[in-house]
Parts: sequence; C-alpha cells; structure tokens
Amino acid sequence: MTEVKKIIAHLESLIEDSSVPRNVRYSLSNAKQKLLTSEDEATGISGAVYSLEEVSNDINLPMHARTIIWNLLSELEAMKQ
Repeated sequence: MTEVKKIIAHLESLIEDSSVPRNVRYSLSNAKQKLLTSEDEATGISGAVYSLEEVSNDINLPMHARTIIWNLLSELEAMKQ
C-alpha cells in the first residue's frame, strides 16, 4: 500500500503546481480520488490509469509534468499485474 501513497503524493504535487493547466489538474484530482475511494485496489488503479492516460498527451502539459505522469502510469501498470 505504500506504493499507492507515493503515487498519491506525486499526484498532489502536480495538482498544486500552477504551471499545470487547470483541466489537467482536475483529471489528476479525479485519479487521486479513484485511488483513495475505490473499495477494490485494482479498480482504483484502473480508474487512475484511465484518467492519467487521458491527459498525458495534452498539448499544454509542461514536459516535467508529462514525464511525472508517464512515470506514474508505469508504476500503476506494474501494480495492476
């Protein structure tokens, strides 16, 4: 469960980053909520992956945020298996 907490911490740092567009921060918040509120860990991870994949190709996303999102996606995919 500590891996999920690390991912949530990274999501929170991106949510607080003012250089990240508002629509992306909203999707990041949704991903965080899915991880926190899902009864089944696999369901929460799948929902978070879907939300993150949705915004990972946003044209307005700064490169540092895109890199963090890709890393989070990799970690979540590894946890799913």
